[in-house]
Amino acid sequence: MAATSLASQAFLRRGIQSFAFSHSIDIAKKLSHFRTFPLTAPLSSSALGICNSVQTVKGGIDVSLKGARDTETLEEIKRVVEMADRALLRREVLHTDFLTPPVLSESMSVLVKLNEIKAVAQGGYPEAERCRLSVGHPDVFTSDLDNVAALSISGKFEYEPCSHGDFLGAILNTGIVRDKLGDIILQGEKGAQVLVVPEIADFLISSLNKVRYVSVTCKKIPLLDIEYAPPRTKSLKTVEASLRLDAIASAGFKISRSKMAGYISDGDVRVNWSTVTKNNTTIKTGDIISVSGKGRLKIGEINTTKKGKFAVELFRYL
Repeated sequence: MAATSLASQAFLRRGIQSFAFSHSIDIAKKLSHFRTFPLTAPLSSSALGICNSVQTVKGGIDVSLKGARDTETLEEIKRVVEMADRALLRREVLHTDFLTPPVLSESMSVLVKLNEIKAVAQGGYPEAERCRLSVGHPDVFTSDLDNVAALSISGKFEYEPCSHGDFLGAILNTGIVRDKLGDIILQGEKGAQVLVVPEIADFLISSLNKVRYVSVTCKKIPLLDIEYAPPRTKSLKTVEASLRLDAIASAGFKISRSKMAGYISDGDVRVNWSTVTKNNTTIKTGDIISVSGKGRLKIGEINTTKKGKFAVELFRYL
C-alpha cells in the first residue's frame, strides 16, 4: 500500500512537470486548442455548471494537456494539481476556493489520469457554475465535506432593482476576494442568495449592509433553502452530414458555417468549457458548446438517418 502511494505521488509530480512543460511550449507558440479528456465516473456537466458530483480518479499516468488560451487559467490548473500532490502525500483532504468551469473541467481532465485521487466538486446546488474542488485519497474522505455555505441578502429591492454586478460589487467592496464567492442567485424584489466559503460567512453577515443604495441584511440559510430555476431552453433539430463542430454549432446558433469557422479559429468557441480551435472536432451527446457573446448550446440525442446522415437534437439556452 505504501509503495503504491509513493508511486502515485511520483506519478503526480511527473504529471505536474509534464503539464507545466507542455503548456510553456504551447504558450510560446500561441496555440489555443486543448481537449477535455473524457471522465469515466459521474462528474456530469449540467446546463450551467458541473458541480455536486463525485469523481474517484483512476487511470493512466501520462498527464499532459495541449495548450490553453491564457496563462492565468494554466496557473490555476497547475495549483490544483499541486494541491492534489500535497493531499496525497499527507493523506488528507484539501479544498480549493471556487473555480470557474474551464479551470474545474481541465483540472479534472488532469486528475482523471492519476491513481488514488478522489475529487469532489461542490457548488451548493445542482446548477452551480462556480464550484469548489476537494481532493484527497479515497480512504480519508468523509461523506459530508460541508465546504460551501449559503447566505440570503434581503432588502427593499422593489424600489431599487439591483443586478448581479451590483451584488458582486457590494460584496467585493467589503474586502472579500472573488475566489471566495460562488454563484450569486438573483431573486428579484427579495434580493439574492450567494454561495461562499464557510469561513467568510460571519464576516460578510456583519460587514455587508448596503447593495447600491439599498440597505440590506445578510443571514445564513441551509443549502436546501436555495431557490433556483432550471435554465430555460429552446429545442430544435438539425440533420447534418457529419458531427463536426462547425456544422453543429452553425445550425444551433443560426450562424453561417463560414462565420462559425471564424469564431472557432479565433478561439471564441468552447466545448465543455475547453477552448477548441479545430473546425472538424467531433461533437457527441451531452456536449456543451459555448460561443462568446452568443450563448450556450447542449447536444441532445443523435440518431443516424436512412441516408447515413445525423439527426441531432439541440437545446439552446435562453
